[in-house]
Amino acid sequence: MVKIVRKKVLNPSVTLLEVEAPLIAKKARAGQFIILRLDEQGERIPLTIADYDREKGTITIIFQKVGLTTELLADLNEGDVIRDFVGPLGLATELPEGAKRVCVVGGGVGCAIAYPQAKTCHAAGIEVDVIAGFRSKDIVILEEEFRAVSDHCYIMTDDGTYGEQGFVTVKLQQLIDSGVHYDAVIAIGPIPMMKFVSKTTEPYGIKTIVSLNPIMIDGTGMCGGCRVTVGGKMKFACVDGPDFDGHQVDFDELMNRNAVYRAQEIEEEKRHDCRMEQLAHEMIH
Repeated sequence: MVKIVRKKVLNPSVTLLEVEAPLIAKKARAGQFIILRLDEQGERIPLTIADYDREKGTITIIFQKVGLTTELLADLNEGDVIRDFVGPLGLATELPEGAKRVCVVGGGVGCAIAYPQAKTCHAAGIEVDVIAGFRSKDIVILEEEFRAVSDHCYIMTDDGTYGEQGFVTVKLQQLIDSGVHYDAVIAIGPIPMMKFVSKTTEPYGIKTIVSLNPIMIDGTGMCGGCRVTVGGKMKFACVDGPDFDGHQVDFDELMNRNAVYRAQEIEEEKRHDCRMEQLAHEMIH
């Protein structure tokens, strides 16, 4: 079990939790993830490590409420415990040797995963450009944190309510067209965003790293649920990734696989809501 020591609601659908996990914090690196389970009957879900503090022995996770488990996780408070919290899992991000300038592109809650990438690169003395994209101003997260670990930070919103209007690919193309040379681009966010960032960089031969989020159960390569096609070959995101060459990923297959259980997820949320309503009714009467 791990105890939650800090909770921060970043926006109505995104929550930050910092938990005591000294053994994981001791070995964690940017790009790796954990798998948690709330209780003995709960499902196992993977979440990328958003930050870690080796001295305090804590791990930070940032997640969006997209299903029943993340809804329940967001209901926990400081002092509460999480039943299982396993990691660090997966391979850490590897940049090209001698990289001097990189662009870290984050989309929505994917910015939580992009942040440790930017932080690690900045600490290594690499020049870091950050492009963070959101639908609108009210869901912008981690802006101050990004500005602290980047040389240039660009906030993009779809509706233009904050920063610059447009998709992250628009700003990335502008920077490339202006003559900026990147040794690597790290793109993390919704699958379509990663796909089109990869398409933007491919004509220029810029190494592009994406962090994939397929369905995952055990995190050890045994279940095969997280299989993805990269360069025409089957890979397992939990042990071969989660980082892969964006120019080699079959994004369309990944999107289709991630949608397989959407109907069941919606049905389970409805059942949970019914149970909660019944419980409230019993408490009142």
